[in-house]
Amino acid sequence: MWTRTLMEHFAIYFRRVLSNSFYPVLQGAIGVGSAFEGWSPREQDVVYQVLIPMTPPRGHSFHLELGTAWQRRLRNFHIRVQQECTCTSEQQGEHMLCFLHHPEEELRRHQDPSLLHTLCTGSYLDVEKTARWFYQLVRAIWPALLESHRWHLVLLPPRRSCQFKVTNGRESYRIEILFGVRQGNSDVFVSSQPRQAHASSTIWPESYAVAEMKFFRYIARQAPPDSLHLKCLQFFTRLQLGLGFSTYTIKTIVMHLLSILPASQWRRRHFVRRLMDISESLRVCVERRRLNHFIVGNQRLPEGIRLPPEVLMARSRNLFHDLVMDPVAHSQWRRRHFVSRLMDISESLRTCVERRRLNHFIVFPLYTTKDCIRIKVVDSLSLGRETPQSLGNVWDW
Repeated sequence: MWTRTLMEHFAIYFRRVLSNSFYPVLQGAIGVGSAFEGWSPREQDVVYQVLIPMTPPRGHSFHLELGTAWQRRLRNFHIRVQQECTCTSEQQGEHMLCFLHHPEEELRRHQDPSLLHTLCTGSYLDVEKTARWFYQLVRAIWPALLESHRWHLVLLPPRRSCQFKVTNGRESYRIEILFGVRQGNSDVFVSSQPRQAHASSTIWPESYAVAEMKFFRYIARQAPPDSLHLKCLQFFTRLQLGLGFSTYTIKTIVMHLLSILPASQWRRRHFVRRLMDISESLRVCVERRRLNHFIVGNQRLPEGIRLPPEVLMARSRNLFHDLVMDPVAHSQWRRRHFVSRLMDISESLRTCVERRRLNHFIVFPLYTTKDCIRIKVVDSLSLGRETPQSLGNVWDW
């Protein structure tokens, strides 16, 4: 994948530029999110997310801290930066002054500032300062990359991540660099990706993006060549646009179903039945006001997905907690009949398939509003002869 190669080239220069600095040490980028899981809610506007793990520089250590009871429930962390004694290293001939035991005046004259004085607010690593630092780093390194000779870089304003577009006149890629600190040797991080719109700049939410990417990779290895599990996920995430269900809600439901149903039950001939399973699961979850997080507290994940003990043994988190706390919102969701409309779609598709004996339909969602869902159903056997735009039946619900 071109974006992966680009990030590998960035990583080479990150290491060169930061080798003797007191900024975070950047590890190799990990592709996360829908684009690296093999699907995308919007094929025409794919965002390639990468997570860059950070480790502390020389003379510093990172300590993950949970704050208030509310922050503990949300699993929002602070990263406390602490200076460590390096006198032993200094005695061994390394050219570094100890931040703890050398006079401040000598440190100012002979050594770059500590991480505490560059990317921190108080004693805590600041997400927004780190994002701006990444922004400056990418802008400074770009001219040295071979890609800069053929591609044009457009940096987007940073807040909690570093986003940019690269274009060459024919192709365009949008890349978002997230950054975080790994919990132990697990696949769970505290990262810059926000969960709330107005999170504090020293808040680092717990991220399961790497564990989820590994789960989809595991499923891909088990799935038959004609598996449509990603098509099912993509179809429903497109339907939810304008309907009030988040992409993560649909993704969570599909992950639960993938962990229950054998890989052989996601083949092309099972497509409509799996759509019905997803819509029924969504209806039940809304009625019960409960959707368990797929990673937290899940002790049946495939081997190779590593969780910290506190995440593995935790009580499963309810993603519909807000509906429990706000009965009015729950009643509004029920009044909208969104879930029953999704069931109508699956039932209509099933009926059509049975009537026409066609198990090779492809579904193209056209648009959704609060009052209507429009899709096109196309016989895939005709796609080689004509375009989807000239084929199929358009249905509204």
